[in-house]
Amino acid sequence: MEKHRCIIVILTFNSASIIRETVAQAQKASPHIVVVDSHSSDGTPAILEALGCTVMQRPFSNYSDQRNWAIAQVEGSCDWQLHLDADEVLDDRAVAEISAVLAGQPAFDAYMLRRRDYFMGRMLRFSGVNPWHLRLFRSGLGRCESRLYDQHFISSAKPGRLDGFMHDKNSARLADWIASHNRWSDAEAREKLGPRVAGDNVLQPRLMGDARERTRFIKELYYKLPTGIRSLGYFVYRYVFRLGFLDGTTGFYFAFFQALWFRMLVDAKMYEQRHQHPTN
Repeated sequence: MEKHRCIIVILTFNSASIIRETVAQAQKASPHIVVVDSHSSDGTPAILEALGCTVMQRPFSNYSDQRNWAIAQVEGSCDWQLHLDADEVLDDRAVAEISAVLAGQPAFDAYMLRRRDYFMGRMLRFSGVNPWHLRLFRSGLGRCESRLYDQHFISSAKPGRLDGFMHDKNSARLADWIASHNRWSDAEAREKLGPRVAGDNVLQPRLMGDARERTRFIKELYYKLPTGIRSLGYFVYRYVFRLGFLDGTTGFYFAFFQALWFRMLVDAKMYEQRHQHPTN
C-alpha cells in the first residue's frame, strides 16, 4: 500500500452546502482526502466522490468515537494526518503553513490551528471565541479526547502553532445555531455533572500550559462562580473587554446568545438534573 505524506480526514453529514469550499481549500494542502460520512441524504457523498475524495460510511455515535475510528482507518497509510469538520475552510495562510510543514523538516510532531468563528453568516473579528485546536499531527501521535462536548485532539507530542485560520462557516441561520447549541447544552450539562475523567484520555486544565489547556483551566474557574453571575460576567467579557461591540449588531447577538442564552441554558439544565424528582 502506498504511503502518503498526509491524509486529510473530514467528517460530514448533510454538508452539501459547504463541502465544495472545504474540500477545494483542503486539496491545496494535500490531494489525499478521506471523508467519513454519516449517511447523508442531501447528495454529499456524490459531491465528494466527484471531487476525488475517498468516502466511507459510518453511523454517528459521538464526535470522539467517530474521530478516533477515522484516525485508526488512515493511520498506517500516511505520515501525517490533518482533521477538519465539514464546515471548516482553511484560508490561504493556513494552507501555506501546512504545506511548509509537510514539505520540510518540521520542528514539532503536532500543530495547532486557530478557528475563526462565524455567526448568522458573518465572520466575527472581535467577539468570536476563535479557539486553538490541535488538528495536524504525525500518525500514531494523536487522538480525540473522551468527552461529550468541547472535544479536543490530544497528543503526547508538544504542539507548535501555525498561522492562518480554519474558518468555521457553520450555522449560517440563527435557527441552526440555536438547534445545535441546544443539543450541546445537554452534553455540557451531563459532562459537568458526571465523574471527571483524569489521565491521558482528556486535555488537562493547566494555567501554564498551551492555549487550549489555559482555556480549559479558565473554564474550570468559570464553573466555580455563582450561577447567573458567571454567564453575565462572560457576556461583559466577550462584548466589552474582547471588543465584541466592534462587530456591530451581529457581535451583540453573538455575545448575548453565547453567554446569556447558551451558558445560561447549560446552568438551567444542570439545575434541572440536580433537582429532578423521580416520577411514579
